[in-house]
Amino acid sequence: MSVLTVYADNQPLLGEPYTDFTVIRDQLKSINVQFERWTANFELAADAAQETVIAAYLDSIERLKQQYGFQSVDVVSLSPNHPEKAAFRKKFLAEHIHDDFEVRFFVEGSGLFYLHVQDKVYAALCQKGDLISVPANTTHWFDMGENPRFVCIRLFTKPDGWVADFTGSDISRYFPTFDQYVAQL
Repeated sequence: MSVLTVYADNQPLLGEPYTDFTVIRDQLKSINVQFERWTANFELAADAAQETVIAAYLDSIERLKQQYGFQSVDVVSLSPNHPEKAAFRKKFLAEHIHDDFEVRFFVEGSGLFYLHVQDKVYAALCQKGDLISVPANTTHWFDMGENPRFVCIRLFTKPDGWVADFTGSDISRYFPTFDQYVAQL
């Protein structure tokens, strides 16, 4: 189940959660974040190759490529037994921005995007079937949990892909981690 919780940025324990897709989509749209649900063109095997995963969602990918001029598409995955999982998590947990907008579609698993906009923090728990786009220059961070499990399609308008400019803020330390957030549900 996808969940959006909206917090005042100085009250990380007092958020208002939403679980209705339309409400989540509309709340995120108000801060220029695209939130969609996609369905595969065919069923995927658990160990599907990158090309097969992309082919399963090709109609939706092509629509976004035409809409935004994406130059590259890839598939990234992380599992609980990945030897670098702690280092990856630490990097993404630091609040940052991008010159380009960030687009992720969850083929499998889940992850928690925190978007810090003005005086609010929007925590979007994305699940299988969810697409989220974080606008360029939007401060945010991502928590995949201590034992991450996800497969995501990433789309980029720039050939250099994911490049972050870290803000130096420690705000992410004060909000629930992925594991704490999920345990509260």
